[in-house]
Amino acid sequence: MNSHGQNEQRVVWALVESRIGPLLLAATDEGLVSVVFHATDAVRDKALERLASRLGAEPVEAPDSPLLTEAIRQFAAYFAGERNDFDLPLDWSLISGFNRQVLRELASGVPYGTVVGYGDLAGRVGQPGAAQAVGTAMGANPLPVVVPCHRVVERDGGIGGFGGGLETKRQLLALEGVLPEPLF
Repeated sequence: MNSHGQNEQRVVWALVESRIGPLLLAATDEGLVSVVFHATDAVRDKALERLASRLGAEPVEAPDSPLLTEAIRQFAAYFAGERNDFDLPLDWSLISGFNRQVLRELASGVPYGTVVGYGDLAGRVGQPGAAQAVGTAMGANPLPVVVPCHRVVERDGGIGGFGGGLETKRQLLALEGVLPEPLF
């Protein structure tokens, strides 16, 4: 408890190696709150500062924390091709409004090995003309891979954008069998 008698937010984090590079996973008592791609020292430090500011608690490195243990196990299984989806509690506090609505639909309605168009996803949440806004929601996704924004593509078959970089998006789609594995 803090000096005002309120429970303080706990934020724990760990670095995880994956086939797409190092990932930073962060969790609160509510669940996994953030996944950050390409977690080099500089990226990690900036992400942790942002989390501290947004969540009001200083993140603590704790790879053995019960809040992260299962997430780390599921990420390893996903990247090993042994798991098709994640079954983790999620903390949605870093996202709200339309973006949260779109991301929740994406998480529940676009399974492993499939893709959806930006416009189609907009239609699913009752905003058929909001394809660009869906793109903005994908870019704001604090939980990539778990909330699979890599599965959202352009209507004409283009891969679209991706906050983790297009090569990372291609690798994730190849892992899921949507695209062929690169030759080298």
